[in-house]
Amino acid sequence: MEEGKSQSFEEDFEGQATHTGPKGVINDWRKFKLRSEDIESIPPSKKEILRQMSSPQSRDDKDSKERFSRKMSIQEYELIHQDKEDENCLRKYRRQCMQDMHQKLSFGPRYGFVYELETGEQFLETIEKEQKITTIVVHIYEDGIKGCDALNSSFTYLAAEYPMVKFCKIKASNTGARDRFSSDVLPTLLVYKGGELISNFISIAEQFAEEFFAGDVESFLNEYGLLPEREIQALEQTNMEEEDME
Repeated sequence: MEEGKSQSFEEDFEGQATHTGPKGVINDWRKFKLRSEDIESIPPSKKEILRQMSSPQSRDDKDSKERFSRKMSIQEYELIHQDKEDENCLRKYRRQCMQDMHQKLSFGPRYGFVYELETGEQFLETIEKEQKITTIVVHIYEDGIKGCDALNSSFTYLAAEYPMVKFCKIKASNTGARDRFSSDVLPTLLVYKGGELISNFISIAEQFAEEFFAGDVESFLNEYGLLPEREIQALEQTNMEEEDME
């Protein structure tokens, strides 16, 4: 009797799809998987597993059924979700790159507060002598001009959130070029890197609402790609990806 059952399963395995219902569809898919792969390229162990999955054991043996069910679920995961392995490898690679970036940043220059520049010479020295990898954001302001106080307050917050960026401020009257920075163009934001001016925003307060805050300035600078990824945010993202893989 058992020999007859075994023979019928084997014949059914080599024939066409004859099962119906959800379980039958799964069994048919397993058979198609074996037929569609290059037989020579399938390791004997994997081939045997596919044959076992396509020929369920006797349902009379409860313990055997439970053991097989556990084995089948593992193999189904390996066969159907093989692309997950590539995705996990990509995540690991990204995590490693992120860790390397954090390590480099930890050895780079760090600031964490707003530098008040007193003279035009100090302003030029800051731009010319700072490390080339450092982004320098300068606020040119004057007391009593709308938007300047709010931007200075925003700088205090951003300097703490982005310690790898050097935030500076200088009064227009101290630049030595006051005629170029009249009240009509203040507050002005200048961004330098490697001694070069990479962005220039005059009357920047006009870009915001009547009342604006650090988050508004941060979003504006991020739109132009002028701020690096915050370290805390990057670390949180890395940790979330690690949890997802687990």
